[in-house]
Amino acid sequence: MQPIGFDNEKYIKTQSEQIRKRIDAFGGKLYLEFGGKLFDDYHASRVLPGFAPDSKMQMLRKLKDDVEIVIAINAADIESNKVRGDLGISYEDDVLRLIDTFRELQLYVGSVVLTQFNGQASANQFYQRLQSLGVRCYRHFPIAGYPSDITHIVSDDGLGKNEYIETSHSLIVVTAPGPGSGKMATCISQLYHEHKRGVTAGYAKFETFPIWNLPLKHPVNIAYEAATADLNDVNMIDPFHLEAYGETAVNYNRDVEIFPVLNAMFERIQGVSPYRSPTDMGVNMAGFCIVNDEICCMASKREILRRYYAASVNLLRGKGSEEELRKIELLLNQSHTDASVFPAVAASLKKAKETGAPAGAMILPDGRMVTGKTSDTLGAASALLLNALKVSADIDDRFDLIDASVLAPICELKTRYLAHRNPRLHTDEVLLALAISALTNPLAKKAQEQLPLLNGSEAHFTVILSEEDEKLLRRLGIRVSCEAQYETKRLFHRK
Repeated sequence: MQPIGFDNEKYIKTQSEQIRKRIDAFGGKLYLEFGGKLFDDYHASRVLPGFAPDSKMQMLRKLKDDVEIVIAINAADIESNKVRGDLGISYEDDVLRLIDTFRELQLYVGSVVLTQFNGQASANQFYQRLQSLGVRCYRHFPIAGYPSDITHIVSDDGLGKNEYIETSHSLIVVTAPGPGSGKMATCISQLYHEHKRGVTAGYAKFETFPIWNLPLKHPVNIAYEAATADLNDVNMIDPFHLEAYGETAVNYNRDVEIFPVLNAMFERIQGVSPYRSPTDMGVNMAGFCIVNDEICCMASKREILRRYYAASVNLLRGKGSEEELRKIELLLNQSHTDASVFPAVAASLKKAKETGAPAGAMILPDGRMVTGKTSDTLGAASALLLNALKVSADIDDRFDLIDASVLAPICELKTRYLAHRNPRLHTDEVLLALAISALTNPLAKKAQEQLPLLNGSEAHFTVILSEEDEKLLRRLGIRVSCEAQYETKRLFHRK
């Protein structure tokens, strides 16, 4: 059982209440810009142990009678076929995925808005596709002088050109498949059109990180900077909040920089701005639900370390930048973090030194340490996975879960018929072999039943894993990091 540092039930309750209060404060209609991930928020669950990856969805389901979802997607991202790195699918496909997911959770999806629409061919095709699927779709256009020319922006020739999104609920959640999709601009556009129609409506922002009522250099907030190092986001003290209330609050550079512009837009649209600082715009209650700060600090330090290893690997693969890696190195120093916060690093390196081959180590959710070594038939990841299942099932290490008569034909199939240089089995192949063995071997069946118990484990490897291994381990809920080193000296490495 993992130690808990965050009260998820309290979070859902207090967050729902805070949003209801904000709706009431604006007379019954609120446009809520939802930053970050609405579901599958694994970053939050890693740095705030106890936070459920779907807790935001649970919170919205408590408000489902009031909720209407609008999904924003930038037409330029459709045209460039932008892909979500974590899912490997295009932004437009992710819009369809989001709609399906929301509907499965009985949340009403009102429409999709194409922002920065300028007649792009691919965006127009997606617009037609959505309409053919029965999804209401609207277009918002580039505005000359945005965001500095307030007079032009807040006019019939600016926001007035955008198509008005018809909504029917009191809480309009504006979300998107990724950053830069135009969520805030969509909300502001709607405020303008609502005001012209005599409808009282307000705007608020939901961002889990940085957590405004934690210290600027708290490990949880530093972990957010590490997670967004490629975006150059920087946490900072909100100067507007400090001036208005004499209180320190943490925000990030983009919100602080855009606040004077937003404030001017609010004043021009509604006559007066409801906010005195960017922190005022937020409705995040996560900081009030931390019940063990020490646990959250340690979890965050491990997350910063994982981000460092990931950035190092990406740089070696040609997918990252030196600047991103150097920034995370600075964050490691600021949070007083090194490899000692994650004992699996030392354990894996020790195992590799002892065996003279790549190795891995895993900390199970109950705190037990497991190691795995490379063999003739198993890579380090596969060996570690099987050993972890053995330990979880209390199976003596002397017993084999998969008979050699099962492993050998698979290895031969890979090299003889599928042209693989490496006969060793990947983790997915090992699990298939384990499933076959479970038909006749009670120990294999017992081990297979432990798979759900690995969720929340943390593993480190002395070499870069194949994408197949890394994806499968992540699918099991195992948090993975690797040394920035390939197993071989070859220049070309199979994914």
